[in-house]
Amino acid sequence: MNKVILAFLVTIFFSTVAVAQVSVTKGDLNLEIGAVMSSYLNFRHLKPTETNRSENKDRFRLRDARLVMKGEIGKNYEFKLQADFSNIGATASDPEAPTLYDANVTYKGLKAVNVIVGYGLLPYSRTSLTGFSKSAYWQRSDAFRGDLFTRRDVGITLQKSMWQDRIRAYVGVYTGVGELFYQGDNDPSGAFEYVGRLEASYPKRYKDVDNDDDISDKPTVCIGGSVRYTKRNLPVGTTFITGQGGAYGLKAIDGERTGMGADAAFYYKGISAQFETQTLTGKPQNDIDPFLRGLPKDATLGKFKFGGWTTQLNYFNKSIKTIFSVRYSQMDLNDLLVGNSEQFSAAVAYQLSGYKSMIKAQYFNIQKEESNDLQRYKEQFRIGWQFALGSSD
Repeated sequence: MNKVILAFLVTIFFSTVAVAQVSVTKGDLNLEIGAVMSSYLNFRHLKPTETNRSENKDRFRLRDARLVMKGEIGKNYEFKLQADFSNIGATASDPEAPTLYDANVTYKGLKAVNVIVGYGLLPYSRTSLTGFSKSAYWQRSDAFRGDLFTRRDVGITLQKSMWQDRIRAYVGVYTGVGELFYQGDNDPSGAFEYVGRLEASYPKRYKDVDNDDDISDKPTVCIGGSVRYTKRNLPVGTTFITGQGGAYGLKAIDGERTGMGADAAFYYKGISAQFETQTLTGKPQNDIDPFLRGLPKDATLGKFKFGGWTTQLNYFNKSIKTIFSVRYSQMDLNDLLVGNSEQFSAAVAYQLSGYKSMIKAQYFNIQKEESNDLQRYKEQFRIGWQFALGSSD
């Protein structure tokens, strides 16, 4: 308990920063400049069998140091540029907190659809699309935080809203290399990735947040589905871009990869809940691909599956300006291997000034481990402070 109290006091002390949002209007140009800063203190409770006690990763981390620029030019153009300076010099990229978040332009002059060109979030998975700064948690569920699929990429997205924004549809084509686009080339397969999403809410548009901070007087529900497909057959003797496969090597497969997800969300009078599941299927072009685990083709049909699910319950108490949340999630890295991982997590966020300034604390507990993804710790605790102006993620 003394460690927790010390963590809270020290984090608040070192996280103090002055940031102001600036708006500039000139003619038909409207520009907003904001920032996001967040920092936390992390504690990990190592397993009794862990011998290297000096590497328990108790640490401070500056998660965000973002500059956000977004605006409009007349009625037909919107633009957004969002970059994070906290990762400069880092040897590895966090898919939840990349160096570049957004660099895109939206054209709204067509009656049929809006056209989004450039780099930004892909229209796949509600969990991925819900902004970090609008959540009580410091980290998304493992299966949805970007280790199994790319969350951002360069390409073109067509977006259509109907029925007073209650129905939203997206379809797009992207390079398929995701957050590694800055290397300038596609991988040797030369293939694209195709992504689509459709969601419907009732009786009004569903807010893109986890919590019912408005204390809604009517129950509101949202049902959504997402799909993605790519076929990245590598020529003989070539390999993917270094790091393209992500932490588990699953973000890029030598062959076909299909993803399908479904999600449901609800809020009413301060209570909200979310559920999401996704299954990704890999079909390697090589029958002896390591992902097929050396099993005969009549047993695997030449493919394997991975993915997971997450369910979350939240309550916002307006009188004490506090969000309470619990979450349970599962991740399976390969259905050809026995077992999967499961994790319980709980979070509390105290709003000093709405989402602009929040004290956030999250507890992790690993309930079950997958045989090929063993962890050094059983429990983890994070506490820190978030200051956000002008961000959507």
